Amino acid sequence: AWTLQKANGGRGVLMGGVPGVGPARVIVIGGGVVGTHAAKIAAGMGADVTVLDRSLPRLRYLDDVFGGTFNTGYSSAGLLEELLPLADMVIGAVLIPGAAAPKLVRRDQFGMMKPGAVLVDVAIDQGGCFETSRATTHQDPIYEIDGIMHYCVANMPGAVARTSTLALGNATMPFMLALAKKGWKQACADDPHLLNGLNVHAGQLTYEAVGTALGMKTVDPKSLI
Repeated sequence: AWTLQKANGGRGVLMGGVPGVGPARVIVIGGGVVGTHAAKIAAGMGADVTVLDRSLPRLRYLDDVFGGTFNTGYSSAGLLEELLPLADMVIGAVLIPGAAAPKLVRRDQFGMMKPGAVLVDVAIDQGGCFETSRATTHQDPIYEIDGIMHYCVANMPGAVARTSTLALGNATMPFMLALAKKGWKQACADDPHLLNGLNVHAGQLTYEAVGTALGMKTVDPKSLI
């Protein structure tokens, strides 16, 4: 929303609009945890929001839980191309766990978008889901390419470091305690989710998606325990 302000290079659009002036049009690509929360916040600010996803069960869930709070659509290159000219903001929230994010908006599509429209790339830690994405910082968060503003801050939760650290600690503490009490081998043997989180051991890469992305050989983590 801050990037949409005219002083920051955006279109000068208020997310919720005002009486007589329409709200911002926001497209969220990906209906997972990040995309759902992005859509909820944008809709809460009064924006006209559409969430795209390729999972029909997920789209049904969003419709059931959020009703008419925002629109949903089955994600495809054709539908995205239809929506890009209408969008004031596109939020990329696509995640393939452990792997590089797919590039969903190309630079040659910028010409069909509104000047000053904003791309927010929440997948930047996985390489970004827009062709022109590059990681930025909270100190210098935005840049412009062909009239389109980019907000691609790596570690966005770092802006609210206290809240995000406490939340992360709450989520990871059970795993840390298991590792401390049992040792890594037994903890991973007892918990398949923890085993799935093993990336490297003794110089060997154990995460297949990372190996595929980097062109490196991987070993089955089960063989290590």
